[in-house]
Amino acid sequence: MELWILFGVFTVLMLIGTPIAFCLGVASFATVLYIGGLMIPQMKARGYGADYAVNVTSMAALIALLLPPSHNMIIYSISAGGKISIADLFTAGIIPGLLLALALMITAYFVARSRGYPTEPFPGFAAVAHLFAVAVPGLLLIAIIFGGVRSGVFTATESSCIAVIYALLVTVLVYRQMTWEGFVHATHGAVRTTAMVLLIIGMAAAFSWLMAFLKVPAALIASMNAISEDPLVVLLLLNLLMLFLGTFMDMGPTIIICTPIFLPVAQAYGVDPVHFGVIMILNFGIGLNTPPVGAVQFVACAVGKISVWEAMRSIWPFYGAGLVVLGLVTYIPAISLWLPSVFK
Repeated sequence: MELWILFGVFTVLMLIGTPIAFCLGVASFATVLYIGGLMIPQMKARGYGADYAVNVTSMAALIALLLPPSHNMIIYSISAGGKISIADLFTAGIIPGLLLALALMITAYFVARSRGYPTEPFPGFAAVAHLFAVAVPGLLLIAIIFGGVRSGVFTATESSCIAVIYALLVTVLVYRQMTWEGFVHATHGAVRTTAMVLLIIGMAAAFSWLMAFLKVPAALIASMNAISEDPLVVLLLLNLLMLFLGTFMDMGPTIIICTPIFLPVAQAYGVDPVHFGVIMILNFGIGLNTPPVGAVQFVACAVGKISVWEAMRSIWPFYGAGLVVLGLVTYIPAISLWLPSVFK
């Protein structure tokens, strides 16, 4: 109840609901468009600033990049030659994702308090329990995928089949919202997404081979050694490079391009590949909210009907929260690696 009062119901819903929608398989742009389309007008109507609502929405999408079942983790594993456990990557992102959510909630609270935004009355435990019960069948999809892959009951590939069957049953039997038109539309979208993933797999394999053949990682390691041999300095340089690249490249292609180049460099300095995967995804996620490309930020601004410049002027506290979490995740490997070690 205190959390509800402190942060306001709409801020809490945005910072929790947006990542959940993303985790359920909705692309980041579609998540911001759908959740933002519902929540941003409501927040504005209740006295929240449009820029505040937009920034909370766009930064909330960043949380889901780290939480299972993040498809960006799968892309990273594929780009690394399939040698990194997807289950370990899923597990490694949980604590950083929750840490980022907490940091953004604290930031949202102080920003809202400084602006004098209203809070919403607590609707009562009965209403919360009812809404939670309605959401449980859908939320179980995340638990089934993560639990099954983590426990070894099925592989990541098999989990996709189980997820499709479960989602279809829940939609038809529980929520009763599936129509034949919707089924055909969903199937068409799934075929297009599958084709894209297969292209990613092929291009990742070819690009990894090309980078190894041209000895690009070795050349980059030599360049890093010329600057410093301290792993802490090298991680700082890699973070700066990835933050820069993330500001003007889309996330999937950036992971495919950068993993074969940067991962061998990180490993040469003793960085665990699972840990580095979390660092990379967090860097590129921040880039999704940064112009000149910043696709998620552009979509959120379009939904909120404000200019990108207006949103960027007030997003810096949220950026600060993201960068603090990035620093903690980078230089305290246990934040990412402790939970995977527990499951081994």
